[in-house]
Amino acid sequence: MNDIRRQLPAEEQLELLKRGVVDLVTEDDLRRKLTRSLETGIPLRVKLGADPTRPDLHLGHAVILRKMRQFQDLGHRVIMLIGDFTAMIGDPSGKSKTRPPLTLEETRANAQSYLEQCRLVLRDDPEVLEVRFNGEWLEPMGYADVIRLASRYTVARILERDDFTKRLNAGTPISVHELLYPLTQGYDSVALQADVELGGTDQLFNNLVGRALQRDYGQEAQVVLTLPLLVGLDGVEKMSKSLDNYIGLTDEPHLMFAKLMKVPDPLLPNYFTLLTDLPQSQVAELLAGHPVAAHRVLAREVVAWLHPEADLDAAEERFRSVAQGAIPGNIPSVAVPSDLAGDDGRYSVARLAVLAGLEPSNGAARKLIQNRGLRLDGETYTEPQGSVALPTGGVVIQKGKDRFVRLTPGT
Repeated sequence: MNDIRRQLPAEEQLELLKRGVVDLVTEDDLRRKLTRSLETGIPLRVKLGADPTRPDLHLGHAVILRKMRQFQDLGHRVIMLIGDFTAMIGDPSGKSKTRPPLTLEETRANAQSYLEQCRLVLRDDPEVLEVRFNGEWLEPMGYADVIRLASRYTVARILERDDFTKRLNAGTPISVHELLYPLTQGYDSVALQADVELGGTDQLFNNLVGRALQRDYGQEAQVVLTLPLLVGLDGVEKMSKSLDNYIGLTDEPHLMFAKLMKVPDPLLPNYFTLLTDLPQSQVAELLAGHPVAAHRVLAREVVAWLHPEADLDAAEERFRSVAQGAIPGNIPSVAVPSDLAGDDGRYSVARLAVLAGLEPSNGAARKLIQNRGLRLDGETYTEPQGSVALPTGGVVIQKGKDRFVRLTPGT
């Protein structure tokens, strides 16, 4: 435990926790709770709810996880709430249509991977980390319990949520179960007696419902704290694996370094604020200098945080060599089964790209080739339906600037 931070006065804790925050409802409430915690020695209960709709996390998720880690380092108890039950409903937040619900088995399988990756950021100490599943209290609820919960909030207030209003005005259907989602998520705060709830800015409405429900159940209202959605490497959309503009939490150090060097210049202030602990004065100095130098510091800071044992000099050297057109020596190798060859002994390049893990399907691989996004031994390959022979030493297949795989003949 970081004993120095645990001893910080409430006002200094507050300033630390406010870094990068968009909404804080309310600052006075958080100050009061922090002061009381110091006086009583009772840590705050800080909740983050997550529906495990995808098993893989990226730096966009790490923004909130870092804030949770700050609470942990101050001695508070964070609650990682897995919405195994609510994921079966499907939260439409920020969506123009209902998100497809998942089965209980899918949510729990995703949750396992989700938690493993969360522990890359969070302290895995039962004193400051509690993992819960909202199926514990939601699954046993009967129909009468749901009706009683629904009676505590009005339809007018639910429809104040921006995405519901837009869909209603556009004539897009809204199912009744979607209207219940904010109530269900809000009830989680009641069940956990949360002091603070964290979330992205798209979760502000749902988190405020939890604040209102706690009052209605006779509890002290939670503080709601939201953080911005990290914009992805395209500089336009929020970071998302489906948009391929993401940096994964489990990306290898050299790949993470290379991606961070490609962060658009206008996004650097946000990335420094949300993903590092560098003082703002130092960040301002870096941003006033050459962008490449700022990128280099950002890349080294983030990689060192998520990969403490990484050789940062090696990651940086690899980035430089690849930027100059070189093929790294330490790349993964895949043996290609001989039965994948055609009658002429040649192999479909699209199939090889899939086998190398560069694309999920032959169709996607052909599209990549068509868009001049694939190279063989450093040369751009342009034949979507083409094939190649594999020499004894193999060939290097490449996607983008830093994804290399050596393909060798197998048996």
